[in-house]
Amino acid sequence: MDTERLFIRPLSEKDAQFIFELFNTERWIRYIGNRHIHSETDALAYIRKINENPDIIYYTVTLRQNCVPIGLVTLIRRDYLDFRDIGFAFLPAYSGKGYAYEAAKAVVEHQAENAETLLAVTLPDNTASIRLIEKLGLRFERVIERDKESLYLYSSLTGQAFRS
Repeated sequence: MDTERLFIRPLSEKDAQFIFELFNTERWIRYIGNRHIHSETDALAYIRKINENPDIIYYTVTLRQNCVPIGLVTLIRRDYLDFRDIGFAFLPAYSGKGYAYEAAKAVVEHQAENAETLLAVTLPDNTASIRLIEKLGLRFERVIERDKESLYLYSSLTGQAFRS
């Protein structure tokens, strides 16, 4: 996939340095969780694990002008959800410039071609993600409890998206 300013491609092993950097940002650790990626070697092992799992798709978002990786858009089929969950994370230097919306919108449009409901899950205090999720056209469905944590569940179509 590509947009006016971005290329969106599957995560690859050449992204190890980028993954190391992104996964150690404050926002990643706060809102997504510490994945204990302490080196490029750890990042490479993580990439291999992700790419071997058919329920997980990570797209690396790069700038069109120089192919520098700036963020991720993810599609994950979680065991507690009936449909894929879209997620996104960008390096701090590229936040607030519309890149996350541009990339996520391309992925949402690609998923819409498959006529599949798309979900998003976020922490209630992650206001930036909530704004982006709503801008993408997903609507708040309900609060769900997962691992002793309250999460907001959004859906592209209303329906039974959460497995009790």
